[in-house]
Amino acid sequence: MTNHKYPLSRFTVLDLTRVRAGPTAVRQLADWGANVIKIELPVSPEKVDAANRGRHDPDFQNLQRNKRSMTLNLKEEAGHSAFMRMVKRADVVVENFRPNVKTRLKVDYDACKAENPRIIYASVSGYGQDGPYGDRPCYDQIAQGMGGLMWITGFEGQGPLRVGVPIADLASGMYAAFGILTALLQREETGEGQWVHTSLLEAQIAMLDFQGARWLIGNEVPPQAGNNHPTGIPTGTFETTDGYINIAAAGNEMWGRLCDALSAEELRNNPDYSDDASRSRNRDALNGELQAYFSAKSSGEWIDLLNGAGVPCGPIYHMDEMWRDPQVEHLEMSRPVDHPVLGKLNVMRHATSLSGTPKMPYSPAPELGEHTDEILREFEFSDDEIEDLRRRCTV
Repeated sequence: MTNHKYPLSRFTVLDLTRVRAGPTAVRQLADWGANVIKIELPVSPEKVDAANRGRHDPDFQNLQRNKRSMTLNLKEEAGHSAFMRMVKRADVVVENFRPNVKTRLKVDYDACKAENPRIIYASVSGYGQDGPYGDRPCYDQIAQGMGGLMWITGFEGQGPLRVGVPIADLASGMYAAFGILTALLQREETGEGQWVHTSLLEAQIAMLDFQGARWLIGNEVPPQAGNNHPTGIPTGTFETTDGYINIAAAGNEMWGRLCDALSAEELRNNPDYSDDASRSRNRDALNGELQAYFSAKSSGEWIDLLNGAGVPCGPIYHMDEMWRDPQVEHLEMSRPVDHPVLGKLNVMRHATSLSGTPKMPYSPAPELGEHTDEILREFEFSDDEIEDLRRRCTV
């Protein structure tokens, strides 16, 4: 099925996920060589080409890389039976249906556990597997708002603001993958599988980190702070002659370095900026005075000067600029794949590196049902059985 020299290649994952959160979880496993089988609904032969065209956009190619696709209709008795036969030999099932859907399809944890007590079953939902909102539909932006993120993002007085990436989807996928790997490790001790579940809402709340703790422990409601750091001053965004830069100069030592780099003795000697507390109280005035300095040079000039002085700083890139940065190029944050229709293209690589497997090969996102027969044969379905599934319009 896969090359067993890769970290997760001994594990077979049955992927029932859709949209983004669930596929993100599965992608973490696929990137490290897990045998990921993406199970999708079949379409009539005349609709296959149209279905595949929808899979050729950048998002699908990046999200569904390193997976194989088969079609299987779980609503049909023969399709359900075939899926359960696969469950017996699989290690992981991942789904992100609404909680009642998997029960209705009879592919829930209890059903899969009855076939394979060692199965790790992972669920990603909007609000959790139960509770007053358990069956409600949910999308990323809804979780961002309900999870407290949108009122700590953006500028005061301008209303709530969503983050520019689907952070609740991505975080829930990452937490689910972490839970799957943890359960696989525990299975090595117990010999038993278990149900792993998380949700967009849980993940979004967990991602609040210190902002959430400001209320939970300190009873403080964090306000919107724009591009300023909520507690470390001065940390924020400043305009230069040709763009914008970020600086992070909180604390007396960094503040002193910044004043040296700017040759700003009047700022250093101003009692309004003498310590962290006073700089925080007078943040707007301080930012205004700092802006006057930063308006005198280009972003590149300031970045060289400030880095030379040991002050953390960096450019604020448009997307095309980011990919041209020498450090980004050095990190090789993209991986080449050769798609049978699209040709050569690049996808973003996993952000973690392992010294034992420094450059995992990546494969393109599959066409719909591209590997159906191949996968069924690997699960010891005979040619006659495969043909029977096709006659029943099950694959």
